[in-house]
This record gives sequence, structure tokens and C-alpha cells, in this order.
Amino acid sequence: MKTIKFIALSILVLWTNSSAFAQVNEKPTIIFVHGIWADGSSWNSQIRDLQAKGYPVISVQNPITSLAADVAATKRAIAQAKGKVVLVGHSWGGFVITQAGNDPKVTGLVYVAALAPDLGETLPSLSAKGPAITLSNYFQPSGGFIYLSEEGVKTVFAQDLPVKEQQVIFATQTPGSESIFADASAEPAWKNKASWYIVAKSDRAIHPDLERMMAKRAGSKTIEIEASHVVMISHAKEVLKIIEEAANAKVN
Repeated sequence: MKTIKFIALSILVLWTNSSAFAQVNEKPTIIFVHGIWADGSSWNSQIRDLQAKGYPVISVQNPITSLAADVAATKRAIAQAKGKVVLVGHSWGGFVITQAGNDPKVTGLVYVAALAPDLGETLPSLSAKGPAITLSNYFQPSGGFIYLSEEGVKTVFAQDLPVKEQQVIFATQTPGSESIFADASAEPAWKNKASWYIVAKSDRAIHPDLERMMAKRAGSKTIEIEASHVVMISHAKEVLKIIEEAANAKVN
């Protein structure tokens, strides 16, 4: 009888330890959040590489009809994740992860040439804190939404990509509702969560100096890459490295 109890106890201990080990070593879900004039496929390179390494990955398709709608879409993705989450946002996607990142499952934020607003800031009020840019010269309003012209994609959005890739971005872009320019950010997650910031040194859609200011304000680990606004496409491997660093970071 004692032998049976010993065996049962041993099995229980082994099962408990193996379960704890699995939880400790479980890879976080990487959730990508795209910006205006992009879509979920802009992260294709990182998605393929992360999946090959065993990471669960979700790439949100933002409607970009309002900040609240985009945050809700990201929260649905967070709810799908089984464990910890790292949010990765590009451009306007930074507004989204700044708010959605307050979810307790989120352990880290990665800003990729992204907007990192403080409480109450809107897209225009935040942009005004940096040097002037010419992005608005390429806006094409239509039906309450703002598209980016093909010349804008080539000149200020993705100037370091081959022409064929620029054409794909133009064809697949998700326009932003004019109403999002009035949407104010809520309490920022970067005040309580670890964050990383990739500055695109040749960015013409968000001025690099504004990116540096936001990164410093958020206390982010900052990495600078010589790239256009779509740094995740033109320098995919370098961006992947930072995402993996965030995924493997020890969280208190």
C-alpha cells in the first residue's frame, strides 16, 4: 500500500513540475496591429518567421473607423490568446496598442515607427509636437475616408521599397476615417508596461525626431534603423529581432 501511495505521489509531483515548466516556457502570443494605409499582411515576413519558431501569432485587421473600433478589434485578439501577449504596433497602430496594452495579459509593447500618445492626445496634437512633414499633401479624401495617393506611397510612405511592392501597398491600403483625427487617447499602457521603440531614421510619414521624443517619453528601449516608414517590410529581419527580444524579456 505504501508503495502505491509513493508511486501516486511521485506521478503527481512530476505532473505538477512538468505543468509549471510548460507554463514558464510557454511562448507569448505576438499580436500585430497595423496602421493607416496598411493592412495585416504588412507583417507577413515576421509572421512566417515567428510561426516557424513556435510562436502563436495574430495579425489584427483594423477597420480604422475609430480608435475605439480598432482597440476593440485588438482586444478580441488578446482574448483569443491563451497566455501572455506582446503587442506590436506600426504607425496609427501605436495609438491602438497604447490603449489595448492595459490588458493584464499584455507584457510588452513594441512600437514600430509608431505613434505613442499620452493621455488626451489626438493624432493632430501629437503630430504637432514634431517637425512639419508633407504627408498631408498626398491625401485623397473619399466618402469620409482618407486614402494615400500612389505618389504618396512612393514618396513619403515606402520610398525604400521596389516599385512593385509600392504598388501592392497602394492597392491594398486600408484608408482611415476622417473621424479618427479627433479621437483622444486614454491612459497609456507604456507607463506601466515594458516597451521597445524602433525609430525609422528616414521616415517621412512620422518625423524621426517625433519618434525619438515619444520613445524617450515612454522610457522605451530605442533602436534606430535607416529605413522608411514601412521599416517592418524593408528591414524585416531587424524588426523581427526586436520583437523576439520583447517576447523573451523577463517581466516582473
